[in-house]
Amino acid sequence: MITTHVNADFDAFASMLAAQKLYPEALVVFPGSQEKNLRDFFVKSMVYLYNIVRIKDIDLNAIKRLILVDTRQASRIGKFAGIVHRPELEIHIYDHHPAMPDDLSGTIEVVQMTGATISILTKILRDKGIPISPEEATIMALGLYEDTGSFTFISTKEDDYLAAAYLLSKGTNLNVVADIIIREMTPEQVRLLNDMIERVAHHTVNGIDVAFTSVSSETYIGDFAFLVHKLKDMQHLEVIFALASMENRVYIVARSRLPEVDVGEIAMVFGGGGHPSAASATVRGQTLIQVEEKLLGLLNQFIKPKRSARDLMSSPAIHVGPEVTLKEANRRLTRYNVNVLIVLQSDALLGMISRQVIEKGLHHKLEDVPVREYMTTHIDTVSPNAALSEIQEKIIGNKQRLLPVVEHGRAVGVITRTDLLNTLVSEQARIPEFEVDRKEWEAGARQRHVTKFLIERLPKEIIELLRVVGSVADSLDYNAYAVGGFVRDIFLYEQNFDIDVVIEGDGIEFAKALAASLEGRARAHEVFKTAVVVLPNGQKIDVATARLEYYKSPAALPTVETGSIKLDLYRRDFTINTLAIKLNPDGFGTVIDFFGAQQDLKRRVIRVLHNLSFVEDPTRVFRAIRFEQRFGFKIGKLTSGLIENAVRMDFFRELGGRRLFSELRQILDEDKPVMALRRINQFNLLKVIHPKIVYNAALEALLYSVEKVLTWHKLLFLEEPCQGSMVYFLALMRSFDQGDAEGLCHRLQLTPRYRKVLITEKAKAEEFLKWMGPPQTFKNSDLHRKLRPFHTETLLYIMASATRESSKQAISHYITRLRSVTTLLDGRYLKEIGVKPGPVYREILESLLDARLNGEVSTLLDEVEFVRKNWKV
Repeated sequence: MITTHVNADFDAFASMLAAQKLYPEALVVFPGSQEKNLRDFFVKSMVYLYNIVRIKDIDLNAIKRLILVDTRQASRIGKFAGIVHRPELEIHIYDHHPAMPDDLSGTIEVVQMTGATISILTKILRDKGIPISPEEATIMALGLYEDTGSFTFISTKEDDYLAAAYLLSKGTNLNVVADIIIREMTPEQVRLLNDMIERVAHHTVNGIDVAFTSVSSETYIGDFAFLVHKLKDMQHLEVIFALASMENRVYIVARSRLPEVDVGEIAMVFGGGGHPSAASATVRGQTLIQVEEKLLGLLNQFIKPKRSARDLMSSPAIHVGPEVTLKEANRRLTRYNVNVLIVLQSDALLGMISRQVIEKGLHHKLEDVPVREYMTTHIDTVSPNAALSEIQEKIIGNKQRLLPVVEHGRAVGVITRTDLLNTLVSEQARIPEFEVDRKEWEAGARQRHVTKFLIERLPKEIIELLRVVGSVADSLDYNAYAVGGFVRDIFLYEQNFDIDVVIEGDGIEFAKALAASLEGRARAHEVFKTAVVVLPNGQKIDVATARLEYYKSPAALPTVETGSIKLDLYRRDFTINTLAIKLNPDGFGTVIDFFGAQQDLKRRVIRVLHNLSFVEDPTRVFRAIRFEQRFGFKIGKLTSGLIENAVRMDFFRELGGRRLFSELRQILDEDKPVMALRRINQFNLLKVIHPKIVYNAALEALLYSVEKVLTWHKLLFLEEPCQGSMVYFLALMRSFDQGDAEGLCHRLQLTPRYRKVLITEKAKAEEFLKWMGPPQTFKNSDLHRKLRPFHTETLLYIMASATRESSKQAISHYITRLRSVTTLLDGRYLKEIGVKPGPVYREILESLLDARLNGEVSTLLDEVEFVRKNWKV
């Protein structure tokens, strides 16, 4: 008996045909219904090629040999699963899928990782010399083309191409194949489907495999539902939720083959709908990450009722200390939008206090009284393993609106009445009940091991350092992660050894322990819960406690509190900066991706994590532009719209000058910042710096001239400091008068050195440019006297601003030759040759320097004669 998986696709259909040619006496039977599709009309018209029987006409117990094609999972062969464990049954398997937990073992197993099972069987037919008719070759080619996406899926192998060549030689009708397969998929759809395949993540819910994938495209690609259907068929998925961000919308398509998972019910929450087995929704005004987070939460609610207190609780719990005043407690209630606070002292539960009690206290002018005076101390608690019935009794039976979860004397979380009611409603609506593989589901991150990749990308000493970080964290029972630009640049093949580490635990304690282990020193910043570890060789490691941040107002500095690695990553600016690599020994080299960072790095796109990102921190706008230009990425459409909204709403008005200047300086310190400035102008952001900065052709030409001059200066390899950003600032201020310059320096809260260059020297530089205007021949001494007061940055600005090539050459001559010229005589020599000390020394040395600059003297004797002649010594 030859059979395949239920809901057979073209590959299964073609493989059964090929198998019958290997086993000509075998009967062919489908274990269940085939996929309903009008495309099957051609295939169904060719059933005369098969010796097909109906399963209801088969005595299953009479089967002596079972040939399985395109599957080896007992759960996917329908009624045949009931006989596969008979000891006398001979099972032959031909399959191309990866191993699964319920895979069967066969007497004969031919399993290869090809793009289609028909490729395996075609090779066998070819090797055995079994003839194939043109009609048979065409049906086999259909299976091959469909399962490989016309040889474009990443699962396609060399054997698939060889099989296609052989089938073509046997008379495959490619016109038929094209009509049925190829015309349905555009190149854009093939690319998107490939991305969907790469992004598939699996979660197990009470033994049910739930697949999840999310992709993005700047342009709309049609027939997303068809692609999801193909993905479901290709990977034989029982349940699939697929998200696609296209243009300014997020499309959700879900498919389910199981009655336990009603995807239509979930789609309705997003304003969509459908059937229990097929549904869709379109979401506007939210990022892909926000929709993904919401969907994951809904899956927890609709598919998986909570079972224990650990499953229901929120952690870490929002709390206050006993000495916190009622006024501050009220602020915390508002900040976190909760109605009850637990009171903790060193993680020990002392009591709790409600919004009603606090507001009544404030009404009676008790705002400065500590919460310990009015907190409730007689409260019920549960352990993390408490059953739902116990939780229900203590919250509803005892009318306790919030239930602390306590483990080993420590409050590890809380359960609210809302948490319980949501669970009870879900329980009543969902029969039978499910249990969840909580560890994998809670993670919600795509994980893969990249240890070998790290070893290839990083120097041996950096790898060893990361291992030490992980070991020290392990000794403190903390989790340690490498995060931020260090991780991002590993995947971008950029060199960056500035290591940032996040600790799930006390980051400052960890930093001190790490410093002691490496014989370094640690500098702590208690307010932000961060530290810097400085090693003996000067290497620095930035350490942060995993934290969440909230903003008291737009553009304010963040307030920091302890959180988890996921919360820590969620507070970051862009998805590309949310990758983390675990450093603990038991998981070293595991990359964790909660927010699709790897996909965005591959797509080369800059995206924010949530819609209020630029409201909370407007400086992220400048960072987005900087990263876009540095890496050659593109700001996503939704993110671009959010930038425009931030400018329109003027969230920059409260932005501190120093923070703005810091972001601008980082942009201007990039190797080629002109394109970034052009993007700043496109977003109408120059007015945020100063309303008088007008980006036009003249300014852009000057900026490119600055870029050229700075490159020239770097190639001189002079041992002198030069801040390129300051030269660009001078160029941006070209049209400023002194009042404008002073206003900008005040706005940006610049240091005295910056103020001197941008105000005083700039004014003199403009005068010098006017002096150099007409064509003329400059004496070296005049040039030296004019240019000597300027910093290097101002000199380069003058050189970039000069319109005549002769003027640029004159400044170049000063920088490379004249600036370093000095006299051989000094005051000591003057005294020895009889010059009486006094103001005349300066006059003599200045004249002597002019003479040397103009070539009138060259040796020490020349200088002595020059002095004797002109001052009659």
